[in-house]
Amino acid sequence: MRSALHGDTATCPLRPQADSVKTARDVTRTTLGGWGLAPLCDDAVLVVSELVTNAVRYGICGPRRLDAQPITLILLRLSPHVLLAVSDPSDEIPTPKEPDFISEHGRGLHIVETYSTRWGWDALDEGGKAVWALFGSA
Repeated sequence: MRSALHGDTATCPLRPQADSVKTARDVTRTTLGGWGLAPLCDDAVLVVSELVTNAVRYGICGPRRLDAQPITLILLRLSPHVLLAVSDPSDEIPTPKEPDFISEHGRGLHIVETYSTRWGWDALDEGGKAVWALFGSA
């Protein structure tokens, strides 16, 4: 997958496959480093891993999978903040589950909430949603 960096915006279409999580981490680390925001990398990479994992696991499902629009990673530098967003074709609203600290799954949105300043989601005009996380860069 190729990413595009234009000033304060980077985008990267991702395949609906597990290996896209690594691609998203690499793009996030490279982009933030290029923006001189290396101190944000660890938290942002952790959060983007969770967002892309959720998009692959829950955002591409059922009969829509074959014709689904790609998952897209978007990074925006909005000084003094950085916004990471992951879009997918599902209209399903992301809802944090009650954490089960023994289970391997179900803590992703709690991690997003813990490591970002704010997070949320927005419906997209063309269908689907974008789940986003905001970080302070100052």
